[in-house]
Amino acid sequence: MRAMSSSSKLPLPKYHQIYLVLREQLQEGHFAAGLPGELALMQQFSVARVTVRRALELLQGEGLISREPGRGTRPVVASAAEQGLPQGSLHSNRAQLTGLLENLVSMGLRTSVKVLDVETVTASRAVAGALQIAVGDAVQKAVRVRSTREGPLSHITTYVPAEIARQFGRRELARKPILVLLEESGVRVGRAHQTISAKLADAVVARHLDVAVGSALLAVRRLIYDDQERPVQWLHGLYRPDRYEYEMQLSRVGSIDAKVWVSKELSAQFH
Repeated sequence: MRAMSSSSKLPLPKYHQIYLVLREQLQEGHFAAGLPGELALMQQFSVARVTVRRALELLQGEGLISREPGRGTRPVVASAAEQGLPQGSLHSNRAQLTGLLENLVSMGLRTSVKVLDVETVTASRAVAGALQIAVGDAVQKAVRVRSTREGPLSHITTYVPAEIARQFGRRELARKPILVLLEESGVRVGRAHQTISAKLADAVVARHLDVAVGSALLAVRRLIYDDQERPVQWLHGLYRPDRYEYEMQLSRVGSIDAKVWVSKELSAQFH
Protein backbone atom coordinates (compact mmCIF):
# COMPACT_ATOMS: atom_id res chain seq x y z
CA MET A 1 0.00 0.00 0.00
CA ARG A 2 1.35 3.39 -1.00
CA ALA A 3 1.80 6.17 1.48
CA MET A 4 0.67 9.62 0.55
CA SER A 5 2.94 11.53 -1.78
CA SER A 6 5.07 14.45 -0.71
CA SER A 7 3.73 17.94 -0.36
CA SER A 8 5.48 18.90 -3.59
CA LYS A 9 2.94 16.72 -5.41
CA LEU A 10 -0.04 17.19 -3.09
CA PRO A 11 0.04 20.61 -1.40
CA LEU A 12 -3.24 19.95 0.46
CA PRO A 13 -2.93 19.08 4.17
CA LYS A 14 -3.08 15.35 4.81
CA TYR A 15 -6.35 15.55 6.72
CA HIS A 16 -7.94 17.25 3.71
CA GLN A 17 -6.57 14.62 1.33
CA ILE A 18 -8.12 11.90 3.51
CA TYR A 19 -11.39 13.82 3.67
CA LEU A 20 -11.55 14.06 -0.13
CA VAL A 21 -10.79 10.37 -0.67
CA LEU A 22 -13.36 9.26 1.92
CA ARG A 23 -15.96 11.67 0.58
CA GLU A 24 -15.63 10.18 -2.89
CA GLN A 25 -15.88 6.65 -1.52
CA LEU A 26 -19.02 7.60 0.40
CA GLN A 27 -20.54 9.03 -2.77
CA GLU A 28 -19.75 5.74 -4.51
CA GLY A 29 -21.74 3.86 -1.86
CA HIS A 30 -18.72 2.03 -0.36
CA PHE A 31 -19.19 1.90 3.42
CA ALA A 32 -22.74 0.48 3.60
CA ALA A 33 -21.81 -1.46 6.75
CA GLY A 34 -19.97 1.48 8.30
CA LEU A 35 -16.65 3.24 7.83
CA PRO A 36 -13.36 1.69 8.97
CA GLY A 37 -12.33 2.54 12.51
CA GLU A 38 -9.84 5.26 13.29
CA LEU A 39 -7.00 2.76 13.74
CA ALA A 40 -7.66 1.19 10.32
CA LEU A 41 -7.72 4.62 8.68
CA MET A 42 -4.49 5.59 10.46
CA GLN A 43 -2.82 2.49 9.01
CA GLN A 44 -4.29 2.95 5.54
CA PHE A 45 -3.14 6.54 5.17
CA SER A 46 -0.04 6.35 7.40
CA VAL A 47 -1.11 9.29 9.57
CA ALA A 48 -1.74 10.09 13.23
CA ARG A 49 -5.11 9.76 14.94
CA VAL A 50 -5.58 13.53 15.12
CA THR A 51 -5.31 13.74 11.33
CA VAL A 52 -7.95 11.03 10.83
CA ARG A 53 -10.27 12.67 13.34
CA ARG A 54 -10.00 16.04 11.61
CA ALA A 55 -10.94 14.44 8.27
CA LEU A 56 -13.93 12.71 9.87
CA GLU A 57 -15.02 15.98 11.45
CA LEU A 58 -15.15 17.57 7.99
CA LEU A 59 -17.30 14.71 6.69
CA GLN A 60 -19.59 14.94 9.69
CA GLY A 61 -19.85 18.69 9.28
CA GLU A 62 -21.12 18.17 5.72
CA GLY A 63 -23.73 15.71 6.91
CA LEU A 64 -22.11 12.80 5.08
CA ILE A 65 -21.49 10.61 8.13
CA SER A 66 -22.91 10.13 11.60
CA ARG A 67 -20.71 9.25 14.57
CA GLU A 68 -22.36 7.71 17.61
CA PRO A 69 -20.64 6.13 20.63
CA GLY A 70 -20.97 2.37 20.51
CA ARG A 71 -22.32 2.35 16.95
CA GLY A 72 -19.27 3.54 15.06
CA THR A 73 -19.21 5.81 12.02
CA ARG A 74 -21.88 5.32 9.39
CA PRO A 75 -22.71 7.03 6.10
CA VAL A 76 -25.76 9.25 5.77
CA VAL A 77 -27.63 8.01 2.71
CA ALA A 78 -27.86 10.61 -0.04
CA SER A 79 -30.79 11.07 -2.39
CA ALA A 80 -30.66 9.86 -5.97
CA ALA A 81 -30.12 13.41 -7.20
CA GLU A 82 -27.16 13.85 -4.85
CA GLN A 83 -25.68 10.60 -6.15
CA GLY A 84 -25.65 11.97 -9.71
CA LEU A 85 -28.24 9.52 -11.07
CA PRO A 86 -30.35 10.56 -14.06
CA GLN A 87 -33.60 12.25 -13.10
CA GLY A 88 -36.71 12.35 -15.28
CA SER A 89 -36.35 13.08 -18.96
CA LEU A 90 -32.77 13.54 -20.08
CA HIS A 91 -33.19 13.48 -23.85
CA SER A 92 -31.27 16.73 -24.31
CA ASN A 93 -28.25 15.40 -22.37
CA ARG A 94 -28.14 11.80 -23.51
CA ALA A 95 -24.94 10.47 -25.02
CA GLN A 96 -26.16 8.61 -28.08
CA LEU A 97 -24.34 5.40 -28.83
CA THR A 98 -23.90 6.08 -32.52
CA GLY A 99 -20.13 6.15 -32.81
CA LEU A 100 -19.61 5.93 -29.05
CA LEU A 101 -20.43 2.21 -28.88
CA GLU A 102 -18.04 1.44 -31.71
CA ASN A 103 -15.37 3.61 -30.11
CA LEU A 104 -15.67 1.90 -26.73
CA VAL A 105 -15.55 -1.55 -28.26
CA SER A 106 -12.55 -0.57 -30.38
CA MET A 107 -10.71 0.70 -27.31
CA GLY A 108 -11.50 -2.57 -25.55
CA LEU A 109 -10.05 -4.58 -28.39
CA ARG A 110 -6.87 -2.47 -28.56
CA THR A 111 -6.01 -2.69 -24.88
CA SER A 112 -5.35 -5.54 -22.49
CA VAL A 113 -7.49 -6.25 -19.45
CA LYS A 114 -6.88 -7.87 -16.09
CA VAL A 115 -9.95 -9.09 -14.22
CA LEU A 116 -9.45 -8.37 -10.52
CA ASP A 117 -12.75 -9.67 -9.21
CA VAL A 118 -16.13 -10.95 -10.37
CA GLU A 119 -18.86 -11.74 -7.88
CA THR A 120 -22.60 -11.73 -7.41
CA VAL A 121 -23.58 -9.20 -4.75
CA THR A 122 -26.76 -7.63 -3.47
CA ALA A 123 -27.60 -4.23 -4.91
CA SER A 124 -26.88 -1.28 -2.64
CA ARG A 125 -29.25 1.69 -2.63
CA ALA A 126 -27.07 3.50 -5.17
CA VAL A 127 -26.78 0.51 -7.53
CA ALA A 128 -30.48 -0.31 -7.23
CA GLY A 129 -31.40 3.29 -7.97
CA ALA A 130 -29.25 3.37 -11.09
CA LEU A 131 -30.36 -0.01 -12.48
CA GLN A 132 -34.00 0.53 -11.42
CA ILE A 133 -34.14 -2.66 -9.38
CA ALA A 134 -34.92 -3.37 -5.75
CA VAL A 135 -32.35 -2.89 -3.01
CA GLY A 136 -30.93 -6.35 -2.28
CA ASP A 137 -31.52 -7.76 -5.77
CA ALA A 138 -28.65 -9.79 -7.20
CA VAL A 139 -26.18 -8.03 -9.50
CA GLN A 140 -22.86 -9.01 -11.00
CA LYS A 141 -20.04 -6.76 -9.83
CA ALA A 142 -16.89 -6.94 -11.96
CA VAL A 143 -13.67 -5.03 -11.31
CA ARG A 144 -11.07 -4.81 -14.07
CA VAL A 145 -7.92 -2.87 -14.91
CA ARG A 146 -7.35 -2.00 -18.54
CA SER A 147 -3.81 -1.25 -19.80
CA THR A 148 -1.95 -0.03 -22.86
CA ARG A 149 1.63 -0.86 -23.74
CA GLU A 150 2.72 2.07 -21.56
CA GLY A 151 1.04 0.65 -18.46
CA PRO A 152 -2.31 0.76 -16.60
CA LEU A 153 -4.94 3.02 -18.10
CA SER A 154 -8.18 2.58 -16.16
CA HIS A 155 -9.81 0.93 -13.17
CA ILE A 156 -13.34 -0.12 -14.11
CA THR A 157 -16.19 -1.36 -11.92
CA THR A 158 -19.39 -2.55 -13.60
CA TYR A 159 -22.75 -3.62 -12.21
CA VAL A 160 -25.08 -5.76 -14.33
CA PRO A 161 -28.41 -7.33 -13.26
CA ALA A 162 -27.79 -11.00 -12.44
CA GLU A 163 -30.30 -12.34 -14.96
CA ILE A 164 -28.33 -10.70 -17.77
CA ALA A 165 -24.86 -11.48 -16.36
CA ARG A 166 -25.56 -15.23 -16.16
CA GLN A 167 -24.29 -15.45 -19.73
CA PHE A 168 -20.73 -14.35 -18.93
CA GLY A 169 -18.18 -14.49 -16.13
CA ARG A 170 -14.49 -13.97 -15.39
CA ARG A 171 -13.21 -15.84 -18.46
CA GLU A 172 -15.45 -13.98 -20.90
CA LEU A 173 -14.75 -10.59 -19.27
CA ALA A 174 -11.02 -11.20 -19.72
CA ARG A 175 -11.50 -11.79 -23.45
CA LYS A 176 -14.14 -9.37 -24.72
CA PRO A 177 -15.43 -5.83 -24.01
CA ILE A 178 -18.49 -5.97 -21.78
CA LEU A 179 -20.67 -4.18 -24.36
CA VAL A 180 -19.99 -7.03 -26.76
CA LEU A 181 -20.87 -9.55 -24.05
CA LEU A 182 -24.12 -7.73 -23.34
CA GLU A 183 -25.15 -7.90 -26.98
CA GLU A 184 -24.12 -11.55 -27.20
CA SER A 185 -26.39 -12.13 -24.19
CA GLY A 186 -29.35 -10.82 -26.18
CA VAL A 187 -29.32 -7.20 -25.02
CA ARG A 188 -30.14 -4.64 -27.71
CA VAL A 189 -28.17 -1.62 -26.57
CA GLY A 190 -30.11 1.59 -26.98
CA ARG A 191 -28.42 4.57 -25.37
CA ALA A 192 -26.12 5.71 -22.59
CA HIS A 193 -26.19 8.48 -20.00
CA GLN A 194 -22.63 9.50 -19.15
CA THR A 195 -21.00 11.97 -16.81
CA ILE A 196 -17.32 12.87 -16.60
CA SER A 197 -15.75 14.47 -13.55
CA ALA A 198 -12.59 14.23 -11.44
CA LYS A 199 -11.83 11.94 -8.50
CA LEU A 200 -8.89 11.30 -6.21
CA ALA A 201 -7.19 7.91 -6.17
CA ASP A 202 -7.70 5.92 -2.98
CA ALA A 203 -5.16 3.38 -1.76
CA VAL A 204 -6.60 0.45 -3.75
CA VAL A 205 -7.01 2.26 -7.07
CA ALA A 206 -3.64 4.00 -6.69
CA ARG A 207 -1.91 0.64 -6.41
CA HIS A 208 -3.58 -0.76 -9.54
CA LEU A 209 -3.03 2.36 -11.65
CA ASP A 210 0.53 2.90 -10.39
CA VAL A 211 -0.11 6.42 -9.10
CA ALA A 212 0.16 8.07 -5.68
CA VAL A 213 -2.76 8.04 -3.26
CA GLY A 214 -4.71 11.26 -3.76
CA SER A 215 -3.69 11.68 -7.41
CA ALA A 216 -6.31 13.28 -9.65
CA LEU A 217 -8.08 10.87 -12.02
CA LEU A 218 -10.74 11.28 -14.68
CA ALA A 219 -13.95 9.70 -13.40
CA VAL A 220 -16.57 8.36 -15.80
CA ARG A 221 -20.02 7.15 -14.82
CA ARG A 222 -21.94 5.49 -17.62
CA LEU A 223 -25.43 4.02 -17.43
CA ILE A 224 -26.30 1.81 -20.41
CA TYR A 225 -29.93 1.29 -21.44
CA ASP A 226 -31.37 -1.29 -23.82
CA ASP A 227 -33.75 -0.36 -26.63
CA GLN A 228 -36.68 -0.72 -24.22
CA GLU A 229 -35.23 1.95 -21.90
CA ARG A 230 -34.23 -0.57 -19.24
CA PRO A 231 -30.86 0.01 -17.51
CA VAL A 232 -28.58 -2.96 -18.21
CA GLN A 233 -25.19 -1.80 -16.93
CA TRP A 234 -23.82 0.83 -14.55
CA LEU A 235 -20.12 1.59 -14.93
CA HIS A 236 -17.71 3.49 -12.72
CA GLY A 237 -14.41 4.15 -14.48
CA LEU A 238 -11.29 5.88 -13.16
CA TYR A 239 -8.74 6.86 -15.80
CA ARG A 240 -5.19 8.18 -15.63
CA PRO A 241 -5.36 11.63 -17.25
CA ASP A 242 -1.85 11.28 -18.65
CA ARG A 243 -2.97 8.25 -20.70
CA TYR A 244 -6.58 9.02 -21.53
CA GLU A 245 -8.47 11.94 -22.98
CA TYR A 246 -12.08 12.39 -24.02
CA GLU A 247 -12.87 14.37 -27.15
CA MET A 248 -16.11 15.79 -28.53
CA GLN A 249 -16.48 17.25 -31.99
CA LEU A 250 -19.00 20.10 -31.89
CA SER A 251 -20.98 21.77 -34.70
CA ARG A 252 -22.91 25.04 -34.73
CA VAL A 253 -26.59 24.74 -35.66
CA GLY A 254 -29.60 27.03 -35.67
CA SER A 255 -30.41 30.42 -37.08
CA ILE A 256 -27.85 33.20 -37.12
CA ASP A 257 -29.26 34.76 -33.93
CA ALA A 258 -29.76 31.49 -32.04
CA LYS A 259 -26.85 29.24 -32.88
CA VAL A 260 -25.97 26.52 -30.39
CA TRP A 261 -23.25 23.94 -30.09
CA VAL A 262 -24.25 20.29 -30.52
CA SER A 263 -22.07 17.21 -30.32
CA LYS A 264 -21.50 15.48 -33.63
CA GLU A 265 -19.14 12.75 -32.54
CA LEU A 266 -17.83 11.28 -29.30
CA SER A 267 -14.41 9.69 -29.00
CA ALA A 268 -12.06 8.47 -26.33
CA GLN A 269 -8.35 8.63 -27.02
CA PHE A 270 -5.68 6.84 -25.03
CA HIS A 271 -1.91 6.68 -25.24
